[in-house]
Amino acid sequence: MSAGAGFAGAGAGTAYLALEDGTVFRGQSVGAEGVSFGEAVFATAMTGYQELVTDPSYAEQILCFTAPMVGNYGVCKSRSESAGPHVKGVVMREAQGPAWTDWLRENGIVAVDGIDTRSLVLHLRERGSMWAAIGTGDEIPAVEGAMEGQALVAQVSTPEPYVYSEHGRLRVAVVDYGTKQSILRRLAGASVAVTVYPHTVDADELAGYEGVVLSNGPGDPEPLEDEAAVVRDLLGRVPVFGICLGHQLLGVATDHETFKLPFGHRGANHPVLERGSGRVLVTSQNHGFAVEPTEDSEATAISLYDGTVEGFDFPELNARSVQFHPEAGPGPHDGWPLLETWVEDLAAQS
Repeated sequence: MSAGAGFAGAGAGTAYLALEDGTVFRGQSVGAEGVSFGEAVFATAMTGYQELVTDPSYAEQILCFTAPMVGNYGVCKSRSESAGPHVKGVVMREAQGPAWTDWLRENGIVAVDGIDTRSLVLHLRERGSMWAAIGTGDEIPAVEGAMEGQALVAQVSTPEPYVYSEHGRLRVAVVDYGTKQSILRRLAGASVAVTVYPHTVDADELAGYEGVVLSNGPGDPEPLEDEAAVVRDLLGRVPVFGICLGHQLLGVATDHETFKLPFGHRGANHPVLERGSGRVLVTSQNHGFAVEPTEDSEATAISLYDGTVEGFDFPELNARSVQFHPEAGPGPHDGWPLLETWVEDLAAQS
């Protein structure tokens, strides 16, 4: 099978990715029929394609994989980070299947292969992530939109609280801005009783726990004024650990500035410098917004790509956070000890 031929299935036809600047990439449909709109972004991870498309942080985004072949080890329910896909579309050089492409089709995800993903990624690196349309057929719709200013947590957060793990040595609340299942699994694996709350939960409810995790999630942190106010009200009352969007909200709550990255940090090979130890962690990341670089002492880790803040520690507030994913689904594992260390610190304080 030639590169780009993929497993399109019966009746498959042409498909396209149309960027807002007028650039169009054409390929073959390997997913559902129709048209979807979202921000065109890319991820550099070589594995974990199912984990990525089911990560709620990809809401309202069209994901391009830089790996030359995607889908070659099938799909498995246990790998999903949520109940289903959150991406608006998938772009690949070569899709393998049929399990992967059938799964995309069954879940209503528009997908295209046969695209020159190297050229697409270079284009997005040079001009920045931009709004796009992905669709089947030949007719190209008008493309207009932006990720800035979009508050997306309401569409991915749980509508009601629920108990993820009932028994444990500590009681921890997770604020669901779009949490990944691997975060919950890691907490439960550390013998923690985990209760998950909607993004609308108030600080008084959370203060009754021995610790609070602010989860990852999609969109721009700036319009999340209510969520940031809850974090601000919570600080100093209960230990807090923020991940990804949770890290950004901790930054906003402590008067740090956030901004939109040109093309984001998405992949499993992002170097992060721990300022105190001088150690460099290779991390898994997925975010389009970041906390502005600062020399303030609470900024304990920075990106070696652009100096943005990758970690906070506020000892006086009993709050810490990381921009990357310490639960490391699907990997790498340099950041694995961070959640367990936080849990052990909670146990020592109890």
